[in-house]
Amino acid sequence: MIVTKTNLPDVLLFEPKVFGDDRGFFVELFHQDRYRDFGLVENFVQDNLSYSRKGVLRGLHFQNPNSQGKLVTVLEGSVFDVAVDIRNGSPTYGKSAWFMLDGKSKKQAYIPPGFAHGFVVTSETALFSYKCTDVYHPESEATVLWNDPDLKIDWPIEAIGEPSLSDKDRKGIRLRDIPKDRLPIYRGR
Repeated sequence: MIVTKTNLPDVLLFEPKVFGDDRGFFVELFHQDRYRDFGLVENFVQDNLSYSRKGVLRGLHFQNPNSQGKLVTVLEGSVFDVAVDIRNGSPTYGKSAWFMLDGKSKKQAYIPPGFAHGFVVTSETALFSYKCTDVYHPESEATVLWNDPDLKIDWPIEAIGEPSLSDKDRKGIRLRDIPKDRLPIYRGR
């Protein structure tokens, strides 16, 4: 497995080994001990799966309290994936990391607790899997505006056209307008 750090030290990209031949392929998507060897010591408690069509944008979501870390994988298709550090007091507060994930490479991204997360589908459809470190708490969820100009996220709009948004995502709030006590707190490394 290859592990790469992004411009945000806590956000990691994992590239598991894919074993394939003319019959298909095999890939180990998660093995607790192996991932711990690479520094991912989280305990995952919930798995989620979403299916979306091209141009569907989901995010930028977070929970606080009950912040969720996520290990995300695209099983089929491709997405432009985004993590934003929203931890109050963090040296990288308000900074973003983004990357392409696709079903062919099987690359995974680890988005730690305290980060907002979102993605947009760049293929015709995408099957997106994520392991979470806490269960979903709707009363703790909030949404940062996907196109918050302060975040300077380079969404691939020219490739997807106008994104398709849920009401929740359409009503997201700029990060600077979210009360600091509503945001996760940076606890250091």
